[in-house]
Amino acid sequence: MLSRHMNKHKPSRRQPPRGGPAKRPDKRPDKRPDERTDKHADGNTGKQPAKRPSRPPNKHPSKGLGKGLGKRPSKRHASPSAGPWIYGQHAALAVLHNPRRQVHQLLVTRNFLESHGNDLPEDTFDIADKSEIAALLPPDAVHQGIAVQAAPLPDESLADLLDNIGARDPALVLLLDKANDPRNIGAVLRSVAAFGGLGVIVHDRSTPQGSGAMAKAASGALEKVPMVRVANLRQALRTLQDAGFWCVGLDGGAGKPLAETQLRGRTALVLGAEGQGLRPLTAESCDELAAIPISDAMESLNLSNAAAITLYEATRGG
Repeated sequence: MLSRHMNKHKPSRRQPPRGGPAKRPDKRPDKRPDERTDKHADGNTGKQPAKRPSRPPNKHPSKGLGKGLGKRPSKRHASPSAGPWIYGQHAALAVLHNPRRQVHQLLVTRNFLESHGNDLPEDTFDIADKSEIAALLPPDAVHQGIAVQAAPLPDESLADLLDNIGARDPALVLLLDKANDPRNIGAVLRSVAAFGGLGVIVHDRSTPQGSGAMAKAASGALEKVPMVRVANLRQALRTLQDAGFWCVGLDGGAGKPLAETQLRGRTALVLGAEGQGLRPLTAESCDELAAIPISDAMESLNLSNAAAITLYEATRGG
């Protein structure tokens, strides 16, 4: 807030104009209280002005809007334990429509309300300026006029995932071997959702939690694709194999191209982190290794790009 700076040397009396001292105004006695008039009164002396009716709330004409329309944000610094801030149109709306999420705060700009008001659930939300929302997020976050703070998604085990898959055949899941970039993981989740994958299995200790950056890159897929965290990826591969999954690891040094690999039926695709690739013990636990052929101009592909190519190949003609 800007502060006013007063002039400490301001004269206490006005200077007389040139040509002589200024005339003092005549002192006239104040009117008695019963002689005073009020310009807002009803024409009668001494009568106080009538109270003006309060302004009705500014209601947006769209249907299905929240009860908190027009309110300023009531909470500025929520506890981190309340969960991450999820931002961006697709990511935030997906959170709001996910019954497994517990929402603590929802902030929207007036522009977002005007263009997407009907997409908001009938719940309380607060109006905020773009800068107010940006102040709650990482410096490089693109929030598009909406941010929601929600509790993390409940944990899901590998047993839960397999129970949900049941006897489905074909069935496609993807494993990430120590991937640690939230945007890459979010982009992988988006590709898995786009190609009908049923889940993503990650190494617990090396994989970041579902942050706003991950959710933004996933474009809503974080709410749709189960992400299972396991302590031991090799053990997870054995569990999948016992459930009838053929486990194919992506390795740039593999002699067999991906297009010649059996990717039908119940399939688990295993991809390593960028730079490191699959760890040796993880590669040994796969049923088969395959490579995506690329030119000598580049050494490797981005993790999310490799995942999208592999998922497309697995679903092509299937």
